[in-house]
Amino acid sequence: MAATARDFLALEGLSASQLLGWLNAAEGMMPFATGERHHPTPLPLAGKVVANIFFEDSTRTRVSFEVATKRLGGEVSNLGASGSSASKGETLLDTAKNIEAMGVDAVVVRSAISGAAIMLARHLEVPVINAGDGRHEHPTQGILDLLTLQRHFAKTFGNGEFRGRTVAIVGDIANSRVARSATHGLVTLGATVHLVGPPTLVTSDFTTLAEGEGRVEVGHDLDGVLPSLDAIMLLRIQMERAAGSGVAPDYRGLYGLTEARARRLPERCAVLHPGPVNRGVEIDDAVADDPRFSRILPQVTAGVATRMAVLNACVRES
Repeated sequence: MAATARDFLALEGLSASQLLGWLNAAEGMMPFATGERHHPTPLPLAGKVVANIFFEDSTRTRVSFEVATKRLGGEVSNLGASGSSASKGETLLDTAKNIEAMGVDAVVVRSAISGAAIMLARHLEVPVINAGDGRHEHPTQGILDLLTLQRHFAKTFGNGEFRGRTVAIVGDIANSRVARSATHGLVTLGATVHLVGPPTLVTSDFTTLAEGEGRVEVGHDLDGVLPSLDAIMLLRIQMERAAGSGVAPDYRGLYGLTEARARRLPERCAVLHPGPVNRGVEIDDAVADDPRFSRILPQVTAGVATRMAVLNACVRES
C-alpha cells in the first residue's frame, strides 16, 4: 500500500502552486480560528472522529489539532505513549491499526521516529496527518509559518510574495523538523533562507537541503545577516535529541536574539518562534513580547487555521 493524496506527510516535493493552495485554504479558515466567525456551514467534519496519537510531548500542536477538529464539527480522541499500551511494548503501527479498527476517520501522529507518519500511511486505510516525525518534517508547522509570513509580508510590503524575501532560521538546525519543513516551503516559493547556528548544528551540506526558485545559505555569524532580514525564526536547542553536547556554553551571546541584536533588525523584520520558547536563551523576553517584531502568538492562531484546512481537505471526503 502507498500513501494517498488524502494524507498530509511533508512539504518536500510539493510545488509552489500546491503550497499556495494550502496557504489559500488556511487563510480561508483564519476567521474561524480568530473567532471572528463561528462554525463553517455545513460542519465539514460532523460525525467524524480524529485520533491524535502523540508519542512525543506537545502543547501547541496537539491542542490546536483538537481545537481545529472541534471547530469543524468533529470529535477527538487523544492518545499518548504514557497510559497507552506503548508503555507495555506495543509498536506504533499496532497501536495505530487498533485505533483504526475502532472506526476513526483519520489519524494525526507525532513520533520521535523519522518517517513514522509515512510508514503509517502505507499501512492504514484512513488519512494520516504528520504532526512531527523525528528529525524529518513538521509539515503543518511549515504551512502555519508560511501563512504567518505571508500575512506579515502583505501588511508590510503590500503583497504576500516570498520571491526576493530573506529569512534566517537560527539555532539547532540539525535536529529541527520545523527548520526542514520551513526551508522546503520558503525555497520552493522563492525566498533566500539563511540557516545559522553553531558549526556542530548546521553544517555546509545543509545548502542542498531544499530545491526551488529560492536558495539556502549556511553560516555561523548571526550578526552578519541581521541587517538583510525580512524575517527571523529562532529555534530552541533540542536536548531530547542529544543536541546539548554540540552547544557552546555562551549560546545566547552567539546566537540569541537579544535586545541589542533586535535593535539591528530592519523595521520590516518579523520575529518567529515555533515554541516552546526558552526565554533568555534563544530570545530575550523584551523581544519575544515586542508587538513591533514578534509574530509568535499570530503563529499559534495560524496553527489552528492551518490544521483546520488540512483536516478539512484530508478527512472530509475520507
